[in-house]
Amino acid sequence: MLKIIIPTIMLLPTAILSPTKFLWTNVTSHSLLIALISLQWLTPSYLPYKNLTPWTGVDQVSSPLLALSCWLLPLMILASQNHLHHEPPVRKRIFITTLIMVQPFIILAFSTTELILFYISFEATLIPTLILITRWGNQPERLSAGIYLLLYTLISSLPLLVALLHLHTQAGTLYLPMIKLAPFTQSANSWTTPLTNMALLLAFMVKAPLYGVHLWLPKAHVEAPIAGSMLLAALLLKLGGYGIMRITLLTEFSEPLLYPFLTLALWGALMTSSICLRQTDLKALIAYSSVSHMGLVIAAAMIQTHWSFSGAMILMISHGLTSSMLFCLANTNYERTHSRILLLTRGLQPLLPLMTTWWLLANLTNMALPPTTNLMAELTIMISLFNWSPLTLILTGSAAFLTASYTLFMFLTTQRGPLPPHITTIPNSSSREHILMTLHIIPLLLLILKPELIA
Repeated sequence: MLKIIIPTIMLLPTAILSPTKFLWTNVTSHSLLIALISLQWLTPSYLPYKNLTPWTGVDQVSSPLLALSCWLLPLMILASQNHLHHEPPVRKRIFITTLIMVQPFIILAFSTTELILFYISFEATLIPTLILITRWGNQPERLSAGIYLLLYTLISSLPLLVALLHLHTQAGTLYLPMIKLAPFTQSANSWTTPLTNMALLLAFMVKAPLYGVHLWLPKAHVEAPIAGSMLLAALLLKLGGYGIMRITLLTEFSEPLLYPFLTLALWGALMTSSICLRQTDLKALIAYSSVSHMGLVIAAAMIQTHWSFSGAMILMISHGLTSSMLFCLANTNYERTHSRILLLTRGLQPLLPLMTTWWLLANLTNMALPPTTNLMAELTIMISLFNWSPLTLILTGSAAFLTASYTLFMFLTTQRGPLPPHITTIPNSSSREHILMTLHIIPLLLLILKPELIA
């Protein structure tokens, strides 16, 4: 664990002390090296924990998410270069430092075996994200988006802290490998049990986000700079899914408690897919599609079967890469046309034919076309939900149909059709952008060859 965390922390002096000419080169290459070293976490192991220390441990649930979080840091730095092109060197250094500061907290959150340490790192990721959105967002509304993010996350995570302290008084420990062995004194039918379970789940449901407490997400996504959008979509939402998978294994959840969450998650997948069909803002459309995909993850994590857990994990990883790639593509359009409105940025295929190829690949993975990991994940989740209750097939089937509809709508409006008269000349796509897309799509295409790495 230290051989990843120490180089990650050493990125900070690299960002601060590198000469301005080599700033981007040094930071990107250093973080890419860390990403390549982190792939060793994916090696399959027969032990429940790989490299277990008193504070951290990597198991089958956390290793794919850890590798994903290390992989995305160089991609976020690559994507932000053009956005910060006109800023003075000091601001560039502050921006890169803020991005790097999120990384140790995310690694700690995904690998810690102590629940209070998990809570601290879970909350600490909020501060750099907030700085990114409120300082480097594009419009004045970024301040209200930051307030939304702060209020939703903090209000929902206070009950989690109380529930963790309550759990500690009952079990005497919050160390994950030991807490399962601790005898619980509370009776199974007392009113505190469902209340504790609700409090434990609430923070993760807001983070994931569950439909109904998702309003902070589209606002934050639309106002965030490209690195902020990638960070939110690919990593911070996964903290919610990961938390649910960890917490549901700790305590016994009563069936009645599952129903409202499952209903909201699946209904939300349907509703947000419908919202996507009438969305005018490209980034908001991709943000709502994230809510729809994470609804499936929440539903799968709640029913706690082996199939549903592996389906949720595969969907989290593949959604992390796909949505991050879609945000990067939306950003390339925005940097050229300075507009996110779909009507004003349509018909770009004749001008950027290579970018259209990336759009097509990203959209096909988003709508779960074979042979992508997204399809494998959605099928696994649908089968496990159908096995739990056949009625869920109506909701998941409709959601899958609507996903295909809005994805095709997004592709056709951005790439096909008449070119708006105000777009006459736009800069060509750069090799930096092509490298960025390639680094997103290669893991997606390779993972289907060996899906047990992330299942």
